[in-house]
Amino acid sequence: MTITVTAAALLTEGSHLLADAAASGTDPRFDAAVLLAYVLEVPRARLSSHPELAVDATAIEHYRRLLLRRAGGEPVAYLTGRREFWSLELTVTPAVLVPRPETELLVERALALAPSAAARVADLGTGSGAVALALASERPAWQVIATDVSVEALAVARANAAALGLQRIDFRSGDWYAALPGESLDLIASNPPYVAADDAALLTLQHEPRRALTPGADALASLRTLVRGAPQHLRPGGWLLLEHGLAQAAAVRAELVLAGFRHVRSHRDLAGHERITEGQR
Repeated sequence: MTITVTAAALLTEGSHLLADAAASGTDPRFDAAVLLAYVLEVPRARLSSHPELAVDATAIEHYRRLLLRRAGGEPVAYLTGRREFWSLELTVTPAVLVPRPETELLVERALALAPSAAARVADLGTGSGAVALALASERPAWQVIATDVSVEALAVARANAAALGLQRIDFRSGDWYAALPGESLDLIASNPPYVAADDAALLTLQHEPRRALTPGADALASLRTLVRGAPQHLRPGGWLLLEHGLAQAAAVRAELVLAGFRHVRSHRDLAGHERITEGQR
């Protein structure tokens, strides 16, 4: 007698497995649903509307392998190779950080601060290209530069740009301002590494590229580099926008003031944490 295994049964199985795994980190049922929808190549909503959907043995085996990897801490985005950011579907690989929802605040502030149709902006440390692509999709007339020191990350970002038809972006390889010789910009945005090398949080992020997470023992090192180098690359009135850690806003504001920026202020993400700090040259 053949036993039919349904999508509903597999979702329950996956939810229980991930709920018991300390590395799960997010809603276990959501993660299980994303993985099952990926394996079955169906929209996630179909799993709810058709819980009786029968799943064959090959798909079940694939799904269970992914569950075990997720339970071991691998991000769902790496397992599926996809992540949505600013309503854009991006390809992600272990060469880039998984784009986070809170980073969308960086995009929101950039759009609010540089309304000019002819703005020239840069996204430093672009990773998957998430911020640069979001800005280019919202402001077709902007000139967007996206940089990264990682050749592998730039390859992912370029592929995302091509897939989304956003091929005007100028991708450049280089460490921070080394990729912007002679540039004069209206806005610079960055989500740099800001986790100290000895921070226990890195243990939960071990599958993501370490270089994109930590600048070393000094968690503020990259943020300081960005603040101190920005005036040489910003036009008068230009803005610098930085994402940072939950307890770093005051230190970043102090650095901006020391570097001569005005209108320095921090903004809170949806969780209420000071996440983005900005200043005007």
